[in-house]
Amino acid sequence: MCGPALPLCLLLFIGGTHGKVTAPANLKAEVGRPLLLTCNITTTSRDTVHQVRWLNKQDKVLLAYEQSTPLRISHQDPNVQLTTSNKDASYITIKRVRPDDEGCYRCVFDVFPSGHQEARTCVSVTGKVRQEGNKTAVSGKSTTLSCWYSLPERVQQVLWRKTAEQGDTTTVASHARHGHHSVAEQFEGRVDLSRTLGDTQLTVQQVRTEDEACYTCEFHTYPDGTKSATTCLSVYVLPKPEVSHVASSSGFTEANCTAQSRPAADITWDVGGENKTLGPPVSSSYDQGDGTTIVTSTLLFQSGLLSEHSIKCIVHHPGLEKPLTAFVNTNMGSAMVILLSVCGVAAILLLCLCVCLCKCFICTDD
Repeated sequence: MCGPALPLCLLLFIGGTHGKVTAPANLKAEVGRPLLLTCNITTTSRDTVHQVRWLNKQDKVLLAYEQSTPLRISHQDPNVQLTTSNKDASYITIKRVRPDDEGCYRCVFDVFPSGHQEARTCVSVTGKVRQEGNKTAVSGKSTTLSCWYSLPERVQQVLWRKTAEQGDTTTVASHARHGHHSVAEQFEGRVDLSRTLGDTQLTVQQVRTEDEACYTCEFHTYPDGTKSATTCLSVYVLPKPEVSHVASSSGFTEANCTAQSRPAADITWDVGGENKTLGPPVSSSYDQGDGTTIVTSTLLFQSGLLSEHSIKCIVHHPGLEKPLTAFVNTNMGSAMVILLSVCGVAAILLLCLCVCLCKCFICTDD
């Protein structure tokens, strides 16, 4: 078909079958995370890939290896590892992306007899927001919420928002690179915002139950755009148990243990020794409208227990390191023994004092 032009046809055929390398044109990478770079090559049956090289934006070789058996690596950057290699593909992983890893990377296949073939991938590096996670604060005390952005030099402004359980969102405070600093009027005097950009701390003084909400720290950056993270704050009101008891003429006593807290407390009893209670305790709870709940536990027992054992009300709450204990009574038998012992010691001391005075002043002969 080509006739006299056969040599030209063969040249065009050979030129059209050179290897072709494909790679993603653009990728986004997050600081501190691994990044996978991929290249694929299409070759003819006549082509043989002898060597693969990966170069960074400064044309510095990150990884170079020969397609032999076994594979022979001639150069490898400490932060780069070869993930996959075969005659049609080469994948490498940057183990931990750094801010200066932003730029274009080239994968070069040295092919015989076609010559080297290459493709390019350009990587843009973005930062990452880190925060402490959800927190719990105790009513009346202070708490601090913290966020960090891994590329602080890109942050132009930091802004904190509060989202209540009902879904209402309000701006709490903000700080900008050029010195603008503000705290919303409703939070003035109780909320402090650090004058920093890469790491930001929001401190709430004298925490109230209405401070329970989810708080979002927003980093307004260039060129990454807005990056944010959310942490939720739970507010505890610790219980202060109160106990009382009333005896009846029928020989039974009713003891009540009451605790107001947020969230609701769990109350148990310890009567010690032989169980002389009249059934299990009965609990009731009442929401107070301010987020707290009053829990009352009632225990009915034989009145003789008051003189035989110490009866304890034990209050459990997630905000306490250990349960609180309130006594309905003290062990009267033990108290009587202690009282008699103290009186006996006092009588002996008084007798000794009398003897000493007698010898010194009264019973001495002139």
